[in-house]
Amino acid sequence: MNNLFEYKENLDALHFTPEQKAAIAARAAEAAAAQSAPVRRRPILRTALIAACLAVVLGVTAGATGILKSAAEAFAPIFGTSAAQTEIIDKIGYPVGASDTAGGITITADAVMGDRYNAAIIFTITRDDGTALLPEGTQDDMLLVRGGGADLNILGGTHGGSWFVDEDPTDNTVQLIQTISADVPINDCTATAQFDDLWRWDAESGEAVPFAEGTWKLRFDVRYEDASVTLGGGETFTQDGLTFTIDAITLSPVAVKVDYTVDKEVVWSNHESGRQSDEDAEQMARYMENVAVFLNRTDGTVVDLSNMGGSISPQDGVTVCSKSTVFSEILPLEDLASISVGGVVFPVQAD
Repeated sequence: MNNLFEYKENLDALHFTPEQKAAIAARAAEAAAAQSAPVRRRPILRTALIAACLAVVLGVTAGATGILKSAAEAFAPIFGTSAAQTEIIDKIGYPVGASDTAGGITITADAVMGDRYNAAIIFTITRDDGTALLPEGTQDDMLLVRGGGADLNILGGTHGGSWFVDEDPTDNTVQLIQTISADVPINDCTATAQFDDLWRWDAESGEAVPFAEGTWKLRFDVRYEDASVTLGGGETFTQDGLTFTIDAITLSPVAVKVDYTVDKEVVWSNHESGRQSDEDAEQMARYMENVAVFLNRTDGTVVDLSNMGGSISPQDGVTVCSKSTVFSEILPLEDLASISVGGVVFPVQAD
C-alpha cells in the first residue's frame, strides 16, 4: 500500500462486523506493508461481496488452457444479458481461458474487460468431480481468497476489489470477480495470479478457515479494446481552502478515472500505529473524499461516485490525485448525459 491510512479505509469500506474487522486486521498487519493493491468495496446489483484482505508477491508461472467462453457469456451472471450490455461486452471484452488445477479443483480466468485504466476479470472455481464446491450453508459473502488474485505487473499504483457470486450453492462452481484500477494504462499487459487455499469466514470462531487446500497459479494476457472518451483539461474549482485543477476525466461504459492536481502539497503525519490518525483522516477528506463526482444519466438518475478509491501523491509543492472505479453495471455512453467533478459539469457525447 502507498499509505498506512489506505488499509484502514479499505477495511472499513467492507461490511464486516466489528469482531470480524478486528480479527482480520490482526492477521493482516504483517502483510499490509507488502500489499500493492488495496481493496475497496463497491455496490453490486445482486449479491453481497467480501474482498481479499491478504496478498503475497506473485511468481511468474504459466497456466494451462481451460474451456474458452466468450466474454459476454462469462460476464452475463454479473452484468446481465440485455442486447445493449452484450453488444458492449462483445466489443470490449477479451476471452482468456487460462486455468490451473490443484486438489481436484480448477480455477479458470474466463475473461477480462475494461478500459485504459480499469479492468474487470472473472474467474470460475470448479470442483472437478461434480460434487458441491462449498460446504453446506456457505453463502458467497462468507468466502475469502488469499494469494492476491491477479497482478498486472505494471509500474504504477493500483487499487480494486474482489467478490464472489454463487448462483447455486449446491453445484460445483462459484465465480470470483476482481476489479483493478491503475494510474497507468493496463489494456495491453500480462497478468499473473495466485490463489492459496479456499477459505470461508466462520462467525462462531471469528476467523477464516480453509475448506479446500491448494495453490493455483495462472498467467494470461490482458488485452481488450479501449472504448473510453477523455473529457476536461484545465478546469478549476475551489473548496476546503484548496484549488483543484482537473487534468483529465477518462470515461467508458465500464469505468471512470478522474485525475486532478491540488495547489498545496499534502503532509501526512506518519502515524506509526498502523491506524489512520485524525490528522491524516482530515487530509484524506480534503484532498479526495470531499471531491464530489456525480454521473448523470439521461433518464434523470444520478450515480454518486464520490467514494471511489485512488491515489494521493505529493509532488514539489502540489498534490497529484486520481480517483477511479469499475462500475457495477454496463453504462452505454449514449445513456449518460454528463459527469460533474467538484461542481464542474462535463457533457458526455458518445461516438
